[in-house]
Amino acid sequence: MNRIALMVIKCLPKIPAWWFRLCRYGREDDTHTEQERYEFLRDLVKTVNRRGKVDVQGFGQEYIPQENGFILFPNHQGLFDMLALIDTCPKPLSVVIKKEAANWVLVKQVLQLLRALTIDRSDIRGSLELINQMSEEVGKGRNYVIFAEGTRSKNGNQLVAFKGGTFKSAYNAHCPIVPVALIDSFKPFDENSSKQTTVQVHYLKPLLYEEYREMKTPQIAKLVAKRIQDEIDTQQQIKS
Repeated sequence: MNRIALMVIKCLPKIPAWWFRLCRYGREDDTHTEQERYEFLRDLVKTVNRRGKVDVQGFGQEYIPQENGFILFPNHQGLFDMLALIDTCPKPLSVVIKKEAANWVLVKQVLQLLRALTIDRSDIRGSLELINQMSEEVGKGRNYVIFAEGTRSKNGNQLVAFKGGTFKSAYNAHCPIVPVALIDSFKPFDENSSKQTTVQVHYLKPLLYEEYREMKTPQIAKLVAKRIQDEIDTQQQIKS
């Protein structure tokens, strides 16, 4: 909470103008392109992170596909995760988020700008329909973020098991799967501090459809999770 308060105080003069544009860009009849909306949000996020004393370091952006129509699969550490991803990814992103968080003030407006999808995890039929909708959108060139753990890890940089069902969207769309290792992304909001902190975002080599087409989704989930955990462990060894 200390850092959120710091971010609000440091950005207070900009908030009215930001709010107006967030609401405007979130309207269904807004005529700005997806890239224009995303670039505005990315500039906003970078400013908030910097003034909130969070140094977001991105690595491996060369692994982000040049052609749109891919899905990022990062580990899930906390509320700061999307801020870290938007800060470091130059390609427009949307996200699948749980229904419970979709109506939070400011989160709601950002999700509308991103044309995000909300999921009710208790509604199995609705979840399947959402996966099909996302697959169609990815096939048409939209990019998504899915947190395959389903819930944030409460063990810092240790992953929770990835859910195989979340990979059906990529499988149906035949799209690249981009593993993303988030390191220390829990610290900005989970630690009761406003001191300078660093978050790392490591984009890993994509898994192409030709590589996973013969695999079942639980196998894909285990492979992607292992690559992410291996990267986190390697970076922590380097740091120590």
